[in-house]
Amino acid sequence: MQKFRKKEDAVRANKHKYSRHKPALPLYGLDDVEATLPLMKSKPLNEWFHINENIRYRFRYNGHIIGATFIELQIGDKLLVFSGDIGREIDPLLFPPEKPEHADILFIEATYGNRLHPNRQAIDALQELINRCTNRNGTIIIPSFSVERTQLLMYLFWQLKKSGRMKDIPIYMDSPMGRNVLEVFHKNTSWHKLSIEECSEMCSEIRRIKTMDETHALAADSSPKIIIAGSGMAAGGRVLTYFTKYLSDENATILLVGFQAEGTRGRALLEGAKEIKLYGKYFQVKATIENIEGLSGHADQNGLIDWMSKLKSMPEKIFIVHSEKDGAEGLQKKVKEIYKWDCAIPSLNELINLQIKNT
Repeated sequence: MQKFRKKEDAVRANKHKYSRHKPALPLYGLDDVEATLPLMKSKPLNEWFHINENIRYRFRYNGHIIGATFIELQIGDKLLVFSGDIGREIDPLLFPPEKPEHADILFIEATYGNRLHPNRQAIDALQELINRCTNRNGTIIIPSFSVERTQLLMYLFWQLKKSGRMKDIPIYMDSPMGRNVLEVFHKNTSWHKLSIEECSEMCSEIRRIKTMDETHALAADSSPKIIIAGSGMAAGGRVLTYFTKYLSDENATILLVGFQAEGTRGRALLEGAKEIKLYGKYFQVKATIENIEGLSGHADQNGLIDWMSKLKSMPEKIFIVHSEKDGAEGLQKKVKEIYKWDCAIPSLNELINLQIKNT
């Protein structure tokens, strides 16, 4: 049976009858989410916690999104380090990631393992692009991840408006999760650079959409505006509602601001697709597709290499994970060039045995 990621998508599929399954169902519902909450426990940074006498772990700040950490897992005589998503050394909102000093077994991401971020400041590139797009007197749609990327865009727009560097055009944020994350920013100021006052001022500049009725009304409004909506790769979420209105609008702009994975609508648009399937129908792409680099929350190839720079010795094994093939191979080559270390790129369902002794 076909599963939709969001309840809203499943409701739409049933209403418009474009799913071959009767009924179309969401992947999970609110009851499922609430059932998981008692299973979650928060832990402070940098403190070791024991599972038993041979296994302990700790979390360390990683600067990718608010709350992101890398994990050090001590099992017997081996220290396993899982990088998770690694943030950038210089970020408008977040602090630089910490770096591991030791790892017997290292698992490292390579999302940008074969690429470098541009040297140009992201706010300057955003200013130029937004002012160029607003000259068309159309709407700008920005697919964006709800956690940190949306808040980063809000921060940059706030800075541009406050300094008079962009036109006075209304900006909307349509992401239920994004609204909740703003509260997380307010309540966890030690995890980022903004004060509570700055968070409040930033939020006052952006109009936040709450209901689907508001979403439909905003989509039908033909006046120029900027809309930030999830999801970041246009795989689902409310941004698709805006796509049905604006993909075929020659005055509109779709602005891609982050990594677009293979097989996503965002990647298809980036590669010049002439039509996109939405809700069981095909829509012609007449809007201008723009892409701005430098807004990603991921470290680039140099950042990944630098993240390993404090390791006092070569790990016994390094596994490159969480990456497309080109990214993994790019990082593998660079690690060999810089550190003279060999890295493995595991294949799907590959089984690898690690020798660990109890202490």
